[in-house]
This record gives sequence, C-alpha cells and structure tokens, in this order.
Amino acid sequence: MEVRSIYKYARISPFKVREVTREIQGLPVSAALDLLAFTPKKAAFLINKTLKSAIANAENNANLKPDGLVVKEAVVGEGPTFKRMMARARGSGSRILKRTSHIRIVLSDEIQIETRETRKKKRQQEKKESRKQATTGEPAEKPMTATEKTPKAKKTAGKKAKK
Repeated sequence: MEVRSIYKYARISPFKVREVTREIQGLPVSAALDLLAFTPKKAAFLINKTLKSAIANAENNANLKPDGLVVKEAVVGEGPTFKRMMARARGSGSRILKRTSHIRIVLSDEIQIETRETRKKKRQQEKKESRKQATTGEPAEKPMTATEKTPKAKKTAGKKAKK
C-alpha cells in the first residue's frame, strides 16, 4: 500500500531540494530519517518534516507500521515564483525571483529495499563479469544501432541510382 504527503509552497528553490531528495529515494524510513537528521541543509529540514507527516499518515490512516516502510518516491515540483524588484544604478531596477517548491513523498511497504550498499555490490558484480568476458576472449554481442546502419544504406542507395 502507498501513503503520501505533500508540502506545498515551500520557500526554497526546487533545485536545492532535489539534491537532498535524490539521497533518500529507495531507502527505508529509519535510514532516511537518520540521513536527513545529519544533513546540514535547509532542504533536509523541510523534507524531514514531510517524511514525518507521511509516516504519521501511514500509521493513522492506513494502519501500517513505520519500520516496514520504504521511501518509494521523493519528487520536487516547481511552485509559483514571487517576483520582486531591487533598485539598481541610474534609477533602474532588476527583477528578483523568489522560487517556491512542492515536495511530495510516497512511502510504500511493497517494494524491496535497495540501499546504496546493494547497488554498489551489484555494480561490482557487473564489473567482474565484464572482466571475465574480456579475459576469456569472448566478444560481447552488441546489436547494431540505427546510426550504424544508416550510412551503409545511403551508400548502397547511391550506387543503385548511378547504375
């Protein structure tokens, strides 16, 4: 089952918040809370608030236990931008854009937990397999792409047109 929480009109740029949300995607809730607690950014505080709200929704509305939940999705959308003016030289003015964001966190109890360690082990396993293929001399089969096929087709078409 999925549970979500949305923090709308957060007074921070979406670019700054996305940096933190990428770190918690796919983590168990307890690990995500620990990571956010020790991240020294304003965005971490706002995401932590939203995550705690999602956990409370899971406990109270869906009767789920928080220790079995995983952060399935952490998405940051762009909210409305406040336009302000700042005085500049010679009586002119320049525009200041104060960006806002909408933070959406979706928790789930149905997907497998894939942490950074498991991803790292998977990458190491793939490297070992590629090295093994390189040492045994077996060529890796690689399908031709459309760009590789195109020049040959043009050459043969040109030859047919000349004859």
